[in-house]
Amino acid sequence: MKVLLVGQGYVGLPVSMAAVDAGFHVTGFDTDLHKTDTLAAGGSHVEDIAPATVRAALGSGRYRVVSDAAELDGFDVAVITVPTPLTDGAPDLGAVEAAAAMVGGMLKTGGLVVLESTTWPGTTTEVVGPILEARSGLRAGIDFHLGYSPERIDPGNRTWRLENTPKVVGGIDAASTDAVAAFYGAFVDTVVPVGSTEVAELTKLLENTFRHVNIALVNELAMFAHDLDIDIGDAVTAAATKPFGFMSFRPGPGVGGHCLPIDPTYLSWRVRRRLGTSFRFVELANDVNDHMPDYVVRRIQAGLNDRELAVRGRNVLLCGLAYKADTSDARETPTRAIVAGLLSLGARVTLADPHVPADQFPDGVATVGGDAAALTEAARSADAVVVLVPHSDFRLDDVVAAAPWVLDCTSAAPDAANVERL
Repeated sequence: MKVLLVGQGYVGLPVSMAAVDAGFHVTGFDTDLHKTDTLAAGGSHVEDIAPATVRAALGSGRYRVVSDAAELDGFDVAVITVPTPLTDGAPDLGAVEAAAAMVGGMLKTGGLVVLESTTWPGTTTEVVGPILEARSGLRAGIDFHLGYSPERIDPGNRTWRLENTPKVVGGIDAASTDAVAAFYGAFVDTVVPVGSTEVAELTKLLENTFRHVNIALVNELAMFAHDLDIDIGDAVTAAATKPFGFMSFRPGPGVGGHCLPIDPTYLSWRVRRRLGTSFRFVELANDVNDHMPDYVVRRIQAGLNDRELAVRGRNVLLCGLAYKADTSDARETPTRAIVAGLLSLGARVTLADPHVPADQFPDGVATVGGDAAALTEAARSADAVVVLVPHSDFRLDDVVAAAPWVLDCTSAAPDAANVERL
């Protein structure tokens, strides 16, 4: 069976490799030449996929990667895993629409098309389906199957991977749902069918909105607890001993990646556009989490003031640019806003992240090499060290021992007299 995977990023590449391993013949398509060139050479730009895995897929003869649509030669199953960003605060489905148009031009009777890109409920039937029909001349649910399956990729998670994370699937009709379930069931342990593509689309947004709202709750509590001189970390730890009715969330410097800064806004936008009302929980969570970088800057400023130091001209070492520990994913990272805030106050900012490529670092910062000893030395010469991402190779014990003062925004640094928690 021939599978076309449109998008070879954090979602598309793992699905491609799993499908190859299951015996499918996979063509990976991506317009990013860096990605396709890297993959064609047997490398990997996704940390969860080892280069050896890509080389094995290429060597099997069941995987190839292209960036030119003219090189595509049809498919039995097409999976769309392209980005769905926000543009001027509104969902931007440009990449989804372009992918659907390309896929529709090759769609044959009996084919299956699955959308995985996170989006608002109704996208599969209201946007993707009509484009496929217009381009192919075929009818969804009659001539071809159409479905949606939300991605649940968690970069850097060694326990829950694609194959053992339950996969929600929904089709525009029962036959489409069965077709989507059969495809993913070839390489995912548990498939969870739902009643429609809208339910499947909403499932993804519900999962991420749940996290977004609860992170905002604990972030706002952290600010109040600091002003009340209460340790929010101790309170969360104590609450987590309750064996029912509570799930532990920790405060942080903001939210990053695609899931939390963007996905809940897709739901809020859909509610406002379709129903004419606001989704107050999402909008409030956005407000709290969006302003956490400003709060971190204020805490840095206050900490330096307590030590009779002005921010202007001081050396501030920021540990972490990626939005998530032990990954290189810097999408929507709150670190950029913190850098901008510190630079506007005249601080001299040094940024360390051994996982993120140097060309993704913001302008105006000095950098520290990937060597842990270099980070420790930079901490020794800094006026303030701020832990924004708890990468395991930061060796925070050494950093804390060397630094004059540490603001830990991750609850990862060891307890010490010079450590202050967010």
